[in-house]
Amino acid sequence: MNTLVDGLMAVDGGLRWSNRFAALGPAFFTRLAPQPLPAPYWVGRSWAVARELGLPEEWMASSAALEVFTGNLPLSGSAPLASVYSGHQFGHWAGQLGDGRAIMLGEVVTPEGAGRELQLKGSGLTPYSRMGDGRAVLRSSIREFLCSEAMQGLGIPTSRALCVTGSDEEVYREALETAAVVTRVAPSFIRFGHFEHFSHGGRHAELKTLADFVIDGFYPECRQTPLYGGNPYAALLEAVSARTAAMVAQWQAVGFCHGVMNTDNMSILGLTIDYGPFQFLDAFDPGHICNHSDPQGRYAYNRQPNIAYWNLFCLGQALLPLIGEPDVAMAALEPFKAIFPNELEAQMRAKLGLPDAQPQDRELIETILKLLAQDRVDYTIFWRRLSRHVAGDAVEPLRDLFVDRPALDAWMLYYSERLKSIPRWESADLMLKTNPKYVLRNHLGEEAIRAAKDKDFTGVARLLSLLERPFDEHPDSEALAGFPPDWASTISISCSS
Repeated sequence: MNTLVDGLMAVDGGLRWSNRFAALGPAFFTRLAPQPLPAPYWVGRSWAVARELGLPEEWMASSAALEVFTGNLPLSGSAPLASVYSGHQFGHWAGQLGDGRAIMLGEVVTPEGAGRELQLKGSGLTPYSRMGDGRAVLRSSIREFLCSEAMQGLGIPTSRALCVTGSDEEVYREALETAAVVTRVAPSFIRFGHFEHFSHGGRHAELKTLADFVIDGFYPECRQTPLYGGNPYAALLEAVSARTAAMVAQWQAVGFCHGVMNTDNMSILGLTIDYGPFQFLDAFDPGHICNHSDPQGRYAYNRQPNIAYWNLFCLGQALLPLIGEPDVAMAALEPFKAIFPNELEAQMRAKLGLPDAQPQDRELIETILKLLAQDRVDYTIFWRRLSRHVAGDAVEPLRDLFVDRPALDAWMLYYSERLKSIPRWESADLMLKTNPKYVLRNHLGEEAIRAAKDKDFTGVARLLSLLERPFDEHPDSEALAGFPPDWASTISISCSS
């Protein structure tokens, strides 16, 4: 492997390391190296994430970087590990889980001084693989790579994705596929399930160590809180609840379905993580189930807010040995019930171009959502066409989306009255910056994946460029903002996706 090394830059990309998580001690992880994959190749790279990490473009284009982010070449300064956690899956206690196919290289320090953990997902077996092979497939890796950056482009808190590499090594899921590795980036990948692991195991010393680590590293304000008798752990629960409420409100506003909101897939920092059977809504269906592994619809689109609260309740139970009183834990969860609806209403007002709140806004929002559901109107296209209409385009393309046009016309009159107090340009500007033209629809991802299986990665690169700037017009890519084809409804997305 040394033939790949051309000086220090070839080994470490110029990264500076911190590795705070590793300082927690061996109870929290197992040290192990990624398992190599033969003959890797680039599938996609996010130059924006590379710049954030301080990685030079010439290094990211090198064969050394390709080997590093496939897990074939040790990255100088890294200390690879897989962390242990537990969790509730589909509402049932699943016991010990952990990083079954992800290995954290360590925490790097960006040029701005921020800490970012780097994970290789699909990097081979770990002690937590639970009969799995530790690998990821090209299909799921491309989906996670693109959606991570799509959510960033939409302004929704998320883990990021630096790159995807592929290999022709075969991996079996429902059928034979080829292997891939996606490099994930986040300030931390600590999950609700990390706390559940130590709490349910009666390991309260480790639970306190973990909570103190999260508070000191990410929620230092919890140390100074006068709330809950100055209990920093109750304050932590409230802060996580607030972030989670705001994040899920953004999901709902943009029509994003996560698909598998298990407690081990919930970030302690309120980030969207673990992109599996996700979907952006096509036709607006509040009860839409995007995950074919979820026949009961536990994680349907309209259930996501309640599931988020249920997961926070599980986190509260896990923190109870530190909080002390159940009533205090319940009080720390209570703000979710106000923050979520307030945040969602604010998001929806922005989609309507309303910079201030008025009493009639809730009825305005609820009425149009009922009409969208009744006529199964394409969610993203409706909001973008409404934005364009407010900006000066004709109303007919908007009316063409509906079967019940008289109902829409009545709503439009009501809406027009509400807009009269606001300069038209102000509403239009707000709407065009809030309602994306491009989202990662399943069929767009599927088309890029099909091409990638034939070693054509231009579709991945093209989608990435659009999704990084989803509110721009991109007139040369107009077709990618259109209606999904009929075959899109046949795409099956499951937990293996």
